[in-house]
Amino acid sequence: MTEAGDGERPPPEPDAVRLGGVEEFAGLFDTYAAPMHRYLARRVGVDQAHDLVSETFLIAFRRRGTYDPRTAGAKAWLYGIATNLARRHVRQEVRGLRATARAGVREPTDLAAHDGSVAERVDAQNLARRIAPAIADLNDGDRDVLLLTSWAGLTTVEVADALGIPVGTVRSRLHRVRRRLHALTTAEEAYDHD
Repeated sequence: MTEAGDGERPPPEPDAVRLGGVEEFAGLFDTYAAPMHRYLARRVGVDQAHDLVSETFLIAFRRRGTYDPRTAGAKAWLYGIATNLARRHVRQEVRGLRATARAGVREPTDLAAHDGSVAERVDAQNLARRIAPAIADLNDGDRDVLLLTSWAGLTTVEVADALGIPVGTVRSRLHRVRRRLHALTTAEEAYDHD
């Protein structure tokens, strides 16, 4: 099976063509519940993610009669529902990102006694601490595009379908956000080396 390019709409998933029965819908749950939980857990926390995944599939099951696979793939449709639910929790999300930014990262006392994974983990924590305020300050649309592409792994076409916006808008937002975060990390690195 060939994958569609970023600007082309992929064919509908075979399991998404008919959502009328419980068996077909159960297949969607089996396929997408775990990755969706990971995405939502990063946005709103593990406990809230459990509730949001359940709520996403409950809403999707109730609306299955209105689903049109010609409009969006099932993955994008489900992530669109999940993202809308996550928006209700924006205040918690922003508070969490700001807390990450304020959190101090303890340096290991003896790096020689630890393997390279500890240093990598510390670097990742430092980067997260530096960019968390910038992510928290993004408007909802930019934050949704960034997190759907980076945390959920959706393509720009899938993000466009999930959010109900043109692909060009997704690409524009993603470019703007990446440029902003790159400038922030570059400025931080230059400051750290002075």
